[in-house]
Amino acid sequence: MLALFYIFIGVAIGVSFWQITRILNFRGVIANDQDNAKQGKYSLYFLVYFYAIMIYCLIAMNVIMLPESASIEGEHDDRLFDITFWLIGIVQFFMQFLIFYFTFKYKGNKNNKAKFYADSHKLEMIWTIIPAVVLVVLIGYGLWQWNNVMDLDDEEAVVIEVYSYQWGWHARYAGEDNTLGQGNVNFIEGINTMGVNMADKNSQDDKQVTELYLPKGKKVHFKFRSQDVLHSAYMPHFRAQMNCVPGMVTEFGFTPKYTTEEMRMQSEVVEKTKGINLVRAAKGEELYEFNYLLLCNKICGTSHYSMQMKITVVEPEEYEKWLEEQPTLATVINK
Repeated sequence: MLALFYIFIGVAIGVSFWQITRILNFRGVIANDQDNAKQGKYSLYFLVYFYAIMIYCLIAMNVIMLPESASIEGEHDDRLFDITFWLIGIVQFFMQFLIFYFTFKYKGNKNNKAKFYADSHKLEMIWTIIPAVVLVVLIGYGLWQWNNVMDLDDEEAVVIEVYSYQWGWHARYAGEDNTLGQGNVNFIEGINTMGVNMADKNSQDDKQVTELYLPKGKKVHFKFRSQDVLHSAYMPHFRAQMNCVPGMVTEFGFTPKYTTEEMRMQSEVVEKTKGINLVRAAKGEELYEFNYLLLCNKICGTSHYSMQMKITVVEPEEYEKWLEEQPTLATVINK
């Protein structure tokens, strides 16, 4: 593989020198009206091709996009994305038309003379004020959404600590007191892999798990720590991400709105699952079933790709039953 890489680099360098040589040979060549007319037509052909590719990507490749947000707070992320996407898309659609159409319309002709405009205060005002107003609105909406996600004042929220390390995740639920005990890397010993201070009374009823269970419709308050390097807790379906920084606690919150089973029935998820399983079946691999995942979105080392934790969203009653079945840290560590 390394040999192929070097071969590719060598070919790329050779092609680059060849193209540069060709360009240098054109220094003494002056285009005539026939050449300009030909290039003008090519610009229209490329415009048609460009629009065809754009429309194809918007329709045929939509299936690779994430499905609807699985959290209530994430709805605003999706809305902000849609607004930005359509604004940029509409502007890009018309600007590309103008660029290539004007390339055709004003192609070089020895009988034409250019008209020079010194300046236009009206145009300057238009293309300065309009983008400025649009950006202020978009940034304002984004800041409001950030404050919405960082609003952690709900005393009834489920409190969960997510602990990252090379290369995996641990999680800890606050017990009946809904308060997590102190955690520090200095307390890591044996089965106490999250470094929980067991001398802290709030630690006694905490529960350490290897899989996240979340209740539908209830706010979840996440706290993040890192054992070694910078990681990033990424939950794409909930539109949530937060860096896990060594030596400090970061946090955010969201409210799940679809259980795992409900999400599996979403039309977008069904179509994507079907496409994945067609490929897997052809390769003789195990078929895929949708699950929410916690991923690391920072390249944190050689096994970064394996940092995944399954997230299961269930109804509140099922969540309470599951949580009751989990042993407390005091029970596990003091065995």
